Amino acid sequence: MLKINPKINNSPAFKGGLNNKTVLKGLEFISEHSTSFQAGVAFASAMALRPFVISKIPNTKKENKNYLSANSVASGVIKLGIVEAIAIPIENAIKKIDKNPKEYLKKETIETLSESASELAISKDYKFITQTIKSGANFLSAIPKSVLTVALLPVVMDKFFNKKEKVKKDNISFKGKIENTIAKGIGGVLNNQKVQNFAQKNSHNATNIARNTAIATDIALACVYSHQIKKSKKIDEKKKHVLIANEYISTATCIVAGAGIDEIVKKQSKGLIEKFKEANKNDPKILKYIEGINILRPTIIFALIYYGVLPFISGYFADKAEKE
Repeated sequence: MLKINPKINNSPAFKGGLNNKTVLKGLEFISEHSTSFQAGVAFASAMALRPFVISKIPNTKKENKNYLSANSVASGVIKLGIVEAIAIPIENAIKKIDKNPKEYLKKETIETLSESASELAISKDYKFITQTIKSGANFLSAIPKSVLTVALLPVVMDKFFNKKEKVKKDNISFKGKIENTIAKGIGGVLNNQKVQNFAQKNSHNATNIARNTAIATDIALACVYSHQIKKSKKIDEKKKHVLIANEYISTATCIVAGAGIDEIVKKQSKGLIEKFKEANKNDPKILKYIEGINILRPTIIFALIYYGVLPFISGYFADKAEKE
């Protein structure tokens, strides 16, 4: 186990990128706001990268490209909106517990989850279970995200391709008392002995939380999305199977390729991670930085595959399926 002494502030043995302040701040942000970061990457990719790739698909009907691009934009907007409404309050609530655990947790819980760490916020078991809760919020949002994406799809088609009246999007904000209430609720979860036992038994698998949650979320999204597409009365019947085929091809390929590439990258970067730990061994936030890396890696890999590579492949074959 990595031992940390927050009172030591000696200069690390390595210099340069491994302990760059901007890099460390970025990793800390990703650790504390993992779902927001993932949604931000997805939003940028859905709004720009994926439509660009779709526009370059050869021998494909323009109308099909428009539907696929509209679906991408609708999905990006909805996902970001859900994060604003659900994930950010949860992340801020957990941050409240990080700063003042005695207000939300029992003394026994703090002692159990702290292990041998000097404080709860840098405990491996605590980081594992709170990251699981954050990632779980992303998974639970899969159903409303799919439903709303399908509902918004005709609107995006009108706005970007049919040149109709613009539709305004309301922002939802949850602050203060609501975040405090959520923090107390999460505290109640952490006080549960079964949850603590789960954290202690599985915290060694913390490096795979982001990847495994992404896979589970993608499967749930594909199933619910396809069901909603079939039910929709506002989407052209001839285009429904194009959208559904595109979704299933994209999801299946992304899971297989993404998980495989992520595992390879993780193994190949072990040496660099060890150097990073050594360079920042006296920093009390080292576990947050490592957690940030374990979130950043699969997020970027899955985004590049799902939004940058697959739209070209799945869009092409979905169009061919329609012609046949």
